[in-house]
Amino acid sequence: MKTTHRHPSDETLAAYIRGSLDEGRHVLVAAHVELCASCAALVAASDHIAGSILEAAQPAPLRSDALQTALARIDANAAGQERRPAAQNAKGVSFGLNALSSYELGPWRWIGPGVHWRSVSVPADRGARVFMLKAAPGTSLPNHTHTGTELTLILQGAYAHEGGRFGAGDFEEADGTVDHQPVVQPGEECICLVAMEGQLRLLGPLGRVMQPFVRM
Repeated sequence: MKTTHRHPSDETLAAYIRGSLDEGRHVLVAAHVELCASCAALVAASDHIAGSILEAAQPAPLRSDALQTALARIDANAAGQERRPAAQNAKGVSFGLNALSSYELGPWRWIGPGVHWRSVSVPADRGARVFMLKAAPGTSLPNHTHTGTELTLILQGAYAHEGGRFGAGDFEEADGTVDHQPVVQPGEECICLVAMEGQLRLLGPLGRVMQPFVRM
């Protein structure tokens, strides 16, 4: 675990702690918390405070079938889950992220010069869809904005754009108010985990030509 420089916004981290994020965004923030010492400490402190409040609360009677209902839900979840391959970097070494361990990763697919995409099997009907992007050093991605929200966690390498430099463990949030053109930094491939709601909207004349072919 390391101390990263760029973190989820206060609003996003608070929603994660409350458990109110959709599954896709929850996965992204959970993965960042695994990689970031300061965010992990904040989440742990929040859990401790919530536990203290719960202990001090007056007990309330449970429904007569509360235990059976809880056990049935646990059994259903256990039956519907199987451990799937953890996220791996380009050399086949596991990133070791528990947040991804329950999801299947699709094969890498070429989507443009120096850029590959792979699916992550977070159910898309539960909010933002999740996928991974891999780009070669020096690759300049198209200038774009977004029709919805986009959360990005850098797993390996780094990229930079008008908003600064983002390295391994860093977290970026973007929406329709943001337009940027990431450029992968020299040294190694940049691998990112992304949760996206809506679509990319490419900017400029070339972007308008490429837009019909962009599907992520």
